[in-house]
Amino acid sequence: MRLSPMRFKNFTWPHNPEVYSVSYQRRIAVHQTPFGHCVLQELGSAFRVLRGEGVFAGRDAYQKFQQLADVFQQDGPGLLVHPVWKTERAYFASLQLSEVPAPDFVRYKFEFWEDWNGYDSGLHEIPVQSETPAPSQNSGGQKNICVVRKGDTLWGIAKRYGVELTELIHANPQIKNPNLIYPGNEVVIP
Repeated sequence: MRLSPMRFKNFTWPHNPEVYSVSYQRRIAVHQTPFGHCVLQELGSAFRVLRGEGVFAGRDAYQKFQQLADVFQQDGPGLLVHPVWKTERAYFASLQLSEVPAPDFVRYKFEFWEDWNGYDSGLHEIPVQSETPAPSQNSGGQKNICVVRKGDTLWGIAKRYGVELTELIHANPQIKNPNLIYPGNEVVIP
């Protein structure tokens, strides 16, 4: 079976990393109590961490690593496409050389942290709307727009406005993954 290449932002791996692992993380606080005991408190949802290592080989090996390092230097999350991990927004958390590089061989390690916050540029206040808001119209009166609220799904929006889900997806090509919509996004109602 041939697996699709791993991608993150504008970098596509020439061949997939040799080794990777997926671990689940949960934020836990430890509170000390008298007599050396402690109490654990869960602080939030789990998130996944994808760790791995690979090699770049060939006469352009070091240039490939430099390209990957340039992507690491970019701020913010990006879409991580991995052949066996569900496509997710993630942060490129670490990148390291794991041995002295040669001009034609570079061994590296990496780590990505899954981003579940659902916000592209910080927190924004979303005005509370009535339970079944009427779609707003633009100045030309041609498009009906629904502003996504916390907890909305495309399926729920389609049901709320009485349209087929496939029509709603087709009318919104700006939504790359129909399973991921965020509060504040605008959805065109056909």
